[in-house]
Amino acid sequence: MYLPFIHILAVSFSGKAAASANLVKLWPIDFTLDAYVTTIANGNFLRSIWVTLQRTVIGTVFGMLVVVFAAYPLSKETSSFKRRNMYIWYFVFTMLFSGGLVPYYILLRNLDMLNTLWVLILPGAVSVWNMILLLNFFRGIPKEMEEASLIDGAGHIRTLIRVYLPISTPALATLSLFTLVGHWNSWFDGLLFMTNHENYPLATYLQTVIVQQDFSKVSVRPEDLENISQRTVKAAQIFIGMAPILLLYPFLQRFFVKGIVLGAVKE
Repeated sequence: MYLPFIHILAVSFSGKAAASANLVKLWPIDFTLDAYVTTIANGNFLRSIWVTLQRTVIGTVFGMLVVVFAAYPLSKETSSFKRRNMYIWYFVFTMLFSGGLVPYYILLRNLDMLNTLWVLILPGAVSVWNMILLLNFFRGIPKEMEEASLIDGAGHIRTLIRVYLPISTPALATLSLFTLVGHWNSWFDGLLFMTNHENYPLATYLQTVIVQQDFSKVSVRPEDLENISQRTVKAAQIFIGMAPILLLYPFLQRFFVKGIVLGAVKE
């Protein structure tokens, strides 16, 4: 599992000749930091990181708030929420059918959301899959705890905050990780809705440089690559792009398996 990461890191620190000749395996050859210097010196690269950080933080917080406030009432029995099933099927319908990409684009354009940060956050804020997982987790919480809270005079909002959320830490951490990784790795929406390349998130920037190899849109001059290999630059950008997730995941790993199992099964 670690070998691909080690290989990418080794290539990013290697010289042009060794990287171009595909001689680098798990250890750098002709060690150099030129690829990282070239990458970090690019203003558009730093700007794309800032856009992605804003998108990831705001999108994760906003998305989790929406999911929590949708899952809580839908976790109730039909005796307490008579139209519960109708609302659940309303959400499930959106998982199976969509209006299509062209109407989707026209709608966002008419809402003046193109080339804004919100076009990367609001359209996908409601994750129905995450909502269903959290809904099932809430249904597994003993009803006596909610009843005791209501008897003590707490309303539903206070019960949700004081009772449900503290118990649901594993599930919330798991779904937050899903949402966070989804925002960090998403590139297609940035390519589609950002007509100005200066607004590209990091994943879209990397896709433009690494896959399309279009350096004109991201201010990477061809002459900058004379002394370094394109492979080393790509490896450096890939490693920088995945490093934050690799650093964050160990802190959430202990919640991950427990959270997804507890929220996935309901008798």
